[in-house]
Amino acid sequence: MHGEYKTPGGKLVVVDFEVREGKIAEPMVSGDFFLYPEESLEHIVGSLVGLSIDSSEEQIAEVVAAAVPEGTEMLGFSPEAIAIAIRRGLA
Repeated sequence: MHGEYKTPGGKLVVVDFEVREGKIAEPMVSGDFFLYPEESLEHIVGSLVGLSIDSSEEQIAEVVAAAVPEGTEMLGFSPEAIAIAIRRGLA
């Protein structure tokens, strides 16, 4: 599956993933946004593994937000942007 979302600031968020038994598998998050420290992306991606494809945008955003380590700077994107991209990929 492949989902994209262009944020109001113009940054692109892309999420590619597989669906297995109704759950997200092998997610990859990319785009032209900035994330510091970069290692925070591992936490974001890890939070998506096993997430039900029936999860709402709000539920996905909450899971992602909870996984972002304290002090992480997300520039040009947000947990909500990732959630929108996933829902678009599932549409």
